[in-house]
Amino acid sequence: MRTDAGVERLLRDLAPQALGAVVRRYGHFDAAEDAVQEALLAAATQWPVQGVPDHPKGWLITVASRRLTDLLRSDEARRRREAAAALAEPPGPAGPGAPAAATQDDERVSGQDDTLTLLFLCCHPELTPASQLALTLRAVGGLTTGEIARAFLVPEATMAQRISRAKQRIAATGARFTPPPAGEWAARLRVVLHVLYLMFNEGYAATSGGPTSRPELTAEAIRLTRGVHGLLPGDGEVSGLLALMLLTEARRPARCLPDGTLVPLAEQDRTHWDPAQIAEGLALVAGALTSAPLGPYQVQAAIAAVHAEAATAAATDWQQILALYNLLERISPSPVVTLNRAVAVAMVDGPRAALDLLAGLEADERMAGHHRLAAVRAHCLELAGDHAAAAAEYARAARTATSLPERRYLEARAAQLAAPASAP
Repeated sequence: MRTDAGVERLLRDLAPQALGAVVRRYGHFDAAEDAVQEALLAAATQWPVQGVPDHPKGWLITVASRRLTDLLRSDEARRRREAAAALAEPPGPAGPGAPAAATQDDERVSGQDDTLTLLFLCCHPELTPASQLALTLRAVGGLTTGEIARAFLVPEATMAQRISRAKQRIAATGARFTPPPAGEWAARLRVVLHVLYLMFNEGYAATSGGPTSRPELTAEAIRLTRGVHGLLPGDGEVSGLLALMLLTEARRPARCLPDGTLVPLAEQDRTHWDPAQIAEGLALVAGALTSAPLGPYQVQAAIAAVHAEAATAAATDWQQILALYNLLERISPSPVVTLNRAVAVAMVDGPRAALDLLAGLEADERMAGHHRLAAVRAHCLELAGDHAAAAAEYARAARTATSLPERRYLEARAAQLAAPASAP
């Protein structure tokens, strides 16, 4: 029998596939998503006790289909009653368009994976870019509303409303469960890649709770990106994103100690990095940079490649990394890019130059007060030798960090730097 954790991982893998199958069969994206959520809840309750069924995906589709059928029949019956009351006539039998009840045929589900089609459906052009991202992270990535809210730096209530409106809008468009037409591929692909990027980031460095990372989420992001790469093997940005994921994921075994303590990049044991993922990532970067127009994911992958190629932290080519961040900031400016560039500036031009750069981010409402800004400032102050100020900034960062391992790391750095100053 699978453990609760094993069931959770299985359900995360199967959730988008089940949703895709139900939407393909019935339509009604908004109601289908609710029905699948009910099926997932039933599975999470029953499977750890009764055992996982022989065809778990078919089980989810069957239960969700029955829930959806009941819901649609209830709505149809209500509409007939209302119409009959208005016309003073008794309601007639169900129309030919009413969905059939789910049967045991749902248990014999083919190997078709509708996740990619679902991915593009969630990126429908009628939705705003923010809604596309939020809905896809919810329906395909399996992130909670709170996790998505933190990824967007907005309150959870705001994100809940955004997701609800997105589901309603998908229903109102009457969108069919088919791949996008040729003229919409490029626009939807940009959103799809951004969603996969955010999904991977949440898995690699969990933004809340006790786990340092969520390997099942990074694995799903890599799997979906491989699927998109299989559809578009010549797209440089798809190759760049896949390379970035692989080169980053390769470092995960060295990212924390057995007790969960975070290990910064400069202190990681690089012999624990995954050589197969590094080799594949480097090959993808080389191919993308030489055969496709340059984009932000390719540049980020190139930065990750420089780190991967350095045998030790001291051997890192920070001049090249800074040049790549300068390029990235020109083609895709953002406060996060500036924050990361400040680290490279500190290594090349010195910490004081980096602190001047960080000062400009205080005016950006997206970053002001964010724990990452305080953490990078603390790092620069530590490099500058101002340990008291660095300790204060590490402590400030710890107070606003939502990840428990990250908070503990920041608190430990603050304590280490404050200790000499407090000694008699």
